[in-house]
Amino acid sequence: MTSRLPAWMLTTLSLPRLRRYIRAARGDARTASRLYWWNVEVSAALFGPLHCLELALRNALHQTLARHHGRPDWWTVAPLSDRGAKLVDDAHRSCRRRLSRTTADDVVAELSFGFWVSLLSHASGYDRSFWVPALHQAFPHYRGRRRDLYDGLSSLVLLRNRIMHHEPVHHRDLAADHAKIYRVLGYLNPELAKEAQAMDRFPAVLADRGDVLRGTRPPQF
Repeated sequence: MTSRLPAWMLTTLSLPRLRRYIRAARGDARTASRLYWWNVEVSAALFGPLHCLELALRNALHQTLARHHGRPDWWTVAPLSDRGAKLVDDAHRSCRRRLSRTTADDVVAELSFGFWVSLLSHASGYDRSFWVPALHQAFPHYRGRRRDLYDGLSSLVLLRNRIMHHEPVHHRDLAADHAKIYRVLGYLNPELAKEAQAMDRFPAVLADRGDVLRGTRPPQF
């Protein structure tokens, strides 16, 4: 089954990683190889929209909380959970190892996408301590429930992490993921959503999946 895969591919990319693509390709090693490279291509195409979403989200939440608490280091007075406080402390330590002087902006940039999304959760009473008094204002074009927004963003955190850790994403409903990214961007800033869509090559990459797997169009990234 795997004998037709190039030896360099088995050695360099490792059989355990490739097995997931071989299974998805039902044992066809040639299709598995194409699927692997298309997965890299589609991950690259999603990086730009996810980049815009992560930056827009963290800046909107940070600015809203800084305004609400009257200070840029709002985490020093906000009712973070133990896990949230630990993540902030970890970000501080990471900044101090690299920088002679740490600012609030440095800490904001160090905190993960998952941290920011967690502020929209129900856990530790975040809906009452963050969403109701402040964070709903970060989404001026959203009129839905906090829970729906949080659930959608949580799934995008998983997508983002799989892409950043070079994991398979080909099995996901990527069209739905892509649409979700732009819905949330629209809630935050419709102008950014429009600008990002004008540069977005994901729809073409997704449409070409069949051609890539058949070998009529080579993968590219």
